[in-house]
Amino acid sequence: MQQNADTSNATKYTVSDGENITITKAGTYVISGTAKNVTIYVETGDSDKVQIVLDNLSVTNETMPVIYVKTADKVFVTSTGSNTLKVTGTFAKDDSNNLNAVIFSKQDITFNGTGTLNIESSKNGITGKDDIKITGGTYNIKSTAVAIRANDSIRIADGTLNLNAGTDGLHAENSSDDSKGYIFISGGTINIEATDDCIHGGSALQIDDGTFSLNGAEGIEGTYVQINGGNLKIKATGDGINAGSKSESYNVTIEITGGDITITMADGDTDGIDSNGDLIVSGGTINVTGNSTFDYDGTATYLGGTIYINGVKVDTIPKSSEGGK
Repeated sequence: MQQNADTSNATKYTVSDGENITITKAGTYVISGTAKNVTIYVETGDSDKVQIVLDNLSVTNETMPVIYVKTADKVFVTSTGSNTLKVTGTFAKDDSNNLNAVIFSKQDITFNGTGTLNIESSKNGITGKDDIKITGGTYNIKSTAVAIRANDSIRIADGTLNLNAGTDGLHAENSSDDSKGYIFISGGTINIEATDDCIHGGSALQIDDGTFSLNGAEGIEGTYVQINGGNLKIKATGDGINAGSKSESYNVTIEITGGDITITMADGDTDGIDSNGDLIVSGGTINVTGNSTFDYDGTATYLGGTIYINGVKVDTIPKSSEGGK
């Protein structure tokens, strides 16, 4: 996927303290420099596409997002070099929006590039009211709440994400349409430290590939969780992989068709893989260490793949206390 922007006809800005930038038409915009209390507004037509190139940009704000996308068709944020965006105080309210992220978008937004984007937030790192896509770049996000939150979807094809979250690492959920709020990951390197869920998809959560290091209360949570590939290492104090009824649009299910999954559970009332509905395993390698390794309320179907429980290979899927000692 293309990670470099064509800047030959770009409009270029150098930020200055207290001077906002407002983008009102389609095009490519290169923004660089160091400043305090600057917001980059995007307010274009509904069919306009905007590419914002962050070129060694450093901005620290007190109460407003550094990037605020109000209106556009699509917005691309491309990182080159090393960029640092911070919000340190209590976020302001704008119209009907509770602004709660360093990058706040009411429209579809895609992140790419060959550079690094460092984000520090007193609330969320990135909030998208529609879709958030990541196709390249390196993202180091530290937030007191959610690192990356979307209403409709989070889709990751590539890139490196290092997330340190006060609540969830990746969170997609739509309160008005529960068929949305899904997460799809097909590649990249994702490292998450979270006090709650590392990856939370309100409806469906699908992982096809990628390298994951997840450490949180729960590693992965969704209504329909499907893992088809990837290398996942999960440490959890709650459940490693959990399917619960978050959405009426999907059946509560965990389905594993491939991948290399290693789950290490804390002591206590925890489960390595816990489905409040059905559990289907047809491929991959699953290695779970803990007192309670598998639990399910519906039916467990074992069609293929390799399962290790506390280092011992098994040929059935145990249930709760059967998977312990």
